[in-house]
Amino acid sequence: MDWLNRVFHYLWSGFGALASILVFFAFWDYGNHLYGDFILPSPQTSIARLLELFETGKAGEYLWITTYRALLGFGFAITVGSLLGTLSGLSITLSMAVRPLVTILIGIPPIAWIVLALLWFGADDNTPIFTIAVTTLPITFAAGVQGARTLDKRLTEMAKSFGSSRWLLFTDVQLPHILSYLFPSWVTALGTCWKVVVMAELLSSNTGVGAGLATARVNIDTPATMAWIVAIVTMLLIAEYGVLEPIKRRMERWREAN
Repeated sequence: MDWLNRVFHYLWSGFGALASILVFFAFWDYGNHLYGDFILPSPQTSIARLLELFETGKAGEYLWITTYRALLGFGFAITVGSLLGTLSGLSITLSMAVRPLVTILIGIPPIAWIVLALLWFGADDNTPIFTIAVTTLPITFAAGVQGARTLDKRLTEMAKSFGSSRWLLFTDVQLPHILSYLFPSWVTALGTCWKVVVMAELLSSNTGVGAGLATARVNIDTPATMAWIVAIVTMLLIAEYGVLEPIKRRMERWREAN
């Protein structure tokens, strides 16, 4: 019966997600009826335009380039940010040393980082990857700090009293708690990285979804603009619900046991 409950829960959560997407498309279609195709093309027109871009090969190529840049910057940011944040949460000295630098990173807007990256690296892959890394790293850092600082010392002491090794203490007591703070920050960072990479490509690259949007703007091609938006949002949904969400469910099985 346990597996049946899991299947039902998965299907029900999937139904809720599908319902919210359908509501969004309904409002989108309503907006099209109000303002017309030039201002807001219909979902059908936008998807048809996206299929045309796939037939030409441009959509597949640009989506791959954008995804590569986004995931590379995202991977670096969550790895360094999560590790540094967790260590800072466990060490007051390290926190005092690193936190001002993270505050500086938060205070500088992404557009400023793009300009600096253009001056430093030029119009290549390094500009969007660097911009993603520096803008999303503080998000995971803050979550790591909070997760480490809110560890229940009583659970740690109890585990030690039962003779748990340091590794077992970390994997079974501390890590699940820290991950409960890190996963939401990773989802937020993932959404941020998609927005930042498209903006960086729009201003600094001749390839990627951002470059496709720039071309659509120059040609006043609103259906193509909406098509690229649909494409990048779809990639975000796949990354979040197809990759991060299953990992989160697997790592947080201890919640179901309680």
